Amino acid sequence: MITGDRIFGLVVILVALAYVASATQIQTSFLSDPVGPRAFPILIGCVAAICGLVMILRPDPEADWPGLRTLGRLAVALVALVVYAYLLKPLGFLIPTAVVAALLGYQIRPRAAPAILSGIGLSVGLFVIFRFALGLGLVALPRALMG
Repeated sequence: MITGDRIFGLVVILVALAYVASATQIQTSFLSDPVGPRAFPILIGCVAAICGLVMILRPDPEADWPGLRTLGRLAVALVALVVYAYLLKPLGFLIPTAVVAALLGYQIRPRAAPAILSGIGLSVGLFVIFRFALGLGLVALPRALMG
């Protein structure tokens, strides 16, 4: 497994470098904030490259792979997050966030009522934080419902 970790670490470094290179191409206007829109993506790419380097230098000799059930849950979570990204624009923030948060919460602890309530609470709470505290221009609901 040591070789697999090192190969994966190298792939992570290459992807991180490509990510940083693409982040440097982000156009900035003269009215942007002092840090600019490039800083966060470059920071994420640098952290990913460091993680890849750690995987190369200190690979795990005895990796424990999850069972098929766990891999299936991870696949469901991945599909849910990809669908979430596509549904944000047409459905607004609140509905897709509540559904995906409830689905992921149900995967963690399979109890429907708490998962649904936490999904709704997380959706509304994040919307309030992002919209009013951070000033992001999120759309709450589908534009057809908003008029």
